[in-house]
Amino acid sequence: FRILKFRSMSVMEDSGVIRQATRNDARVTRVGAFIRSTSIDELPQFWNVLRGEMSVVGPRPHALAHDDLYGTLIAQYASRRHVKPGLTGWAQINGHRGETPTVDRMADRVRHDIWYINNWSLWLDLRIVVMTAIGLRDRSNVY
Repeated sequence: FRILKFRSMSVMEDSGVIRQATRNDARVTRVGAFIRSTSIDELPQFWNVLRGEMSVVGPRPHALAHDDLYGTLIAQYASRRHVKPGLTGWAQINGHRGETPTVDRMADRVRHDIWYINNWSLWLDLRIVVMTAIGLRDRSNVY
């Protein structure tokens, strides 16, 4: 499915190689920096939720090129696909939001995603939503 977001960068990468945004990334526009730091760019994804393509809570979706790459490098990476991707997730509230510059950082995110999948409950989802709302004040890993 096509994930919906407000455009925050001056270029759109649709090729097989997609770079993640980095701190002080020249591709991020001035308006884009604001909407990214406040997570406003994520609001259109509620349309994906209403269409049934995403859930409010679940593993964050990645670009297809990243799925292909990390699927070969991280043993349990494909397990994330057994649930709908989410607007927020266990990994995000536990410090794995933003750039994953190394395979180890992505593997940590995947471990958190797998833990969430194996321990899912309504109460866990509610906790993640509340912690996400509280965490929106911390913009240190968002760029």
